[in-house]
Amino acid sequence: MPDAPDIVTENPWRILRRFTDARIGLGRVGVSLPTRELLTFQIAHAQARDAVHLPLDTDALAADLRGLDGLDDPLVLRTRAADRDDYLRHPPKGETLDDASVTALEDAGGEPPDLAIVIADGLSSLAVQNNTVPFLTAFLNTLEGVSLSRPVLVTQGRVAIGDHVGEILGARAVLVLIGERPGLSSPDSLGLYFTWAPATGLHDARRNCISNVRAAGLSHARAAQRAAYLYAEARKIDTSGVALKDRSAAEEIDAGDRATSFLSPPPEGRTP
Repeated sequence: MPDAPDIVTENPWRILRRFTDARIGLGRVGVSLPTRELLTFQIAHAQARDAVHLPLDTDALAADLRGLDGLDDPLVLRTRAADRDDYLRHPPKGETLDDASVTALEDAGGEPPDLAIVIADGLSSLAVQNNTVPFLTAFLNTLEGVSLSRPVLVTQGRVAIGDHVGEILGARAVLVLIGERPGLSSPDSLGLYFTWAPATGLHDARRNCISNVRAAGLSHARAAQRAAYLYAEARKIDTSGVALKDRSAAEEIDAGDRATSFLSPPPEGRTP
């Protein structure tokens, strides 16, 4: 029996998919998408939904964190969001700890740390489960002479939960590891948010963000270097956010502090 003819009209742009996860060059069957592309989209959509709704396994993550040198026993807390549905419907509830968690954090005591480490499920527990330990393994190796808080695991947490935790601990700075809103090609993307002098109610302009930390995105080692750079620079200028520019890339460091644009003359010794 002869093979069935290929009825898919391929798109010449498909060759570019070797460079990106974006859905380009999908081809067509008549005026419709090929079945393989439709099924791939449905799988990606299901993975994104699962990433949002799958609960963070705090017991497993806490056990993994205990195996890292330089970290004390993690503390597991929760926000004022009663459950996942409440968290998704009322975002502000994910920005502060509930009363029991505030008490537990205050009772933990200890000297105010230089840097508080807060790990929140956010909108992708999958991102937190997969990327927290590899990132912290790399990040801890970049720190020297920096006192750290106990890792604080927060369920139903938003980015601003770091400000609340950092304020209670009296930390000089806070680094929040949180699951980012999943895309249709990235259900496991971890975000890092750094804030100097954390306090409840700070605006987003006071934070620096490092995004897309995952195996298929920004590597854990590179993200660790960038986070360490932000902390070191924040200590120098005593602030973070829009006033703190991430010049951790080698070409940016070589260029110095002088702001440039495509209209500016090239630095001395360089060709345009």
